[in-house]
Amino acid sequence: MQDYYRLQQNLLRLTVLFSAIIFVCVWYFYSLHIGLNYLIGACTGVVYLRMLAKKVAEMGRQQSQLSSGRLAIVIGLIVLSTQWQQLEVLPVFLGFLTYKAALIGYTIWTAALPE
Repeated sequence: MQDYYRLQQNLLRLTVLFSAIIFVCVWYFYSLHIGLNYLIGACTGVVYLRMLAKKVAEMGRQQSQLSSGRLAIVIGLIVLSTQWQQLEVLPVFLGFLTYKAALIGYTIWTAALPE
């Protein structure tokens, strides 16, 4: 389990690092408004990844039950961004997907560099 917890921490750190770097780039090249929209999505992605990690950690210890909490976060984020006039849908959604970029980056990094 120690390896799993180390992997979990590395993925969360990498996701936060990617989010910060991309936020600064979006702020510089577009505007603060779009950057903050991206940051809202990225923070939601970090929460989603954390919830996913907790669910994976408790697999096998409990009976499997349908968990719609993570899906509700995604749906709520998209509905909120479409209904609230100050939010843009695309930056929020792309911010949410930042955790996937971190997963892909981490996978490529570990596959390319032997231990």
